Amino acid sequence: MKKKIIQLLIFLSLGIFFVWISVKNLSPEDMEKIKESAVGILNPKSLFYIFLTMISGVIAHYFRALRNILLIDPLGYRVRKATAFYSVMVCYLSNLAIPRLGEVLRCSFLQRYDKVPFQKSFGTVVVDRVLDLIIFAVLFVLIIFLNKELLSELVINKEGVTLGVRMGEIWIILWKLKYLILGIIACFVIGIFIRKKKKTAKNESKITTKIKNIIFDLWKGLISIKDIKHPYLFVIYTIALWVFYYLGTLMCFLAFDFLQDLGPMPAFMVLVVGAIGFMVAQGGLGAYPLIVAGILVLYGVDFAQGLAAGWIGWSAQTIMILIVGFASLILASFLKIENRAVNNE
Repeated sequence: MKKKIIQLLIFLSLGIFFVWISVKNLSPEDMEKIKESAVGILNPKSLFYIFLTMISGVIAHYFRALRNILLIDPLGYRVRKATAFYSVMVCYLSNLAIPRLGEVLRCSFLQRYDKVPFQKSFGTVVVDRVLDLIIFAVLFVLIIFLNKELLSELVINKEGVTLGVRMGEIWIILWKLKYLILGIIACFVIGIFIRKKKKTAKNESKITTKIKNIIFDLWKGLISIKDIKHPYLFVIYTIALWVFYYLGTLMCFLAFDFLQDLGPMPAFMVLVVGAIGFMVAQGGLGAYPLIVAGILVLYGVDFAQGLAAGWIGWSAQTIMILIVGFASLILASFLKIENRAVNNE
């Protein structure tokens, strides 16, 4: 528990730091622009687009739940759609409080209501996150190539500070991803070794046997992707998930007069690069709005206006998770606890 508290403090501190970075050099005129931009969405049309942003997020999370069902199915367990969706929303809700706590609660949720062993479902959650990371890396590279001319000549001047971004620097960042790729490969190699290793000792201690069983169940969850019964459906759910993430970002753009005419590419860049904000700070606090503002500056949007758009977009996502997450906790209490194992494992 102490470790979780330390993680929370670190991520919150990062969030507060990014908030400070984003506002420390703002002039009174900038603050006025932020206020005007925020007040500017208080009309039926803009609020409707913000509502669509939140709905798109809910639909995206629902497709994630459906994809998770397909991952668990090869393990011999049937998860209800309601249980899967509630577990995903509780995961995101918990992660707002303590980093990575949601993944644990998501598996505990499935174990409680549909009797899916924790270790096995945790393996599928790891697969889910690895897939997201791979797709993010692909989209990130795609974004760079689609905007290479813009990025190669980028020089932002703000209050005497010059920030130069060159393609060489970006390729250095991409090169550093090699360690992540090697780490993933290493995990799979170790997993294969553990799976194939036979029991040679007949008188193993109960603790050793239990640990091996936990590792084996976790590995079964990790490799469940190769036994998916409906691979094409899995691909469709994955594409739909990211499409609705993108639509949510695009709907948020349409809520602002100064973003409506930018076109689809800036929204795509915000979707991909903005995800980094959620990786480095608690719930994206401070980091996401700052990244959004920086991206929009590339397309000629005033920094203060971009910051306002970033904060409103972040608020819409966070409010959606709070509302649907707490609703999921309440609705889950009405679920009947079932043992939905297909076979006796």
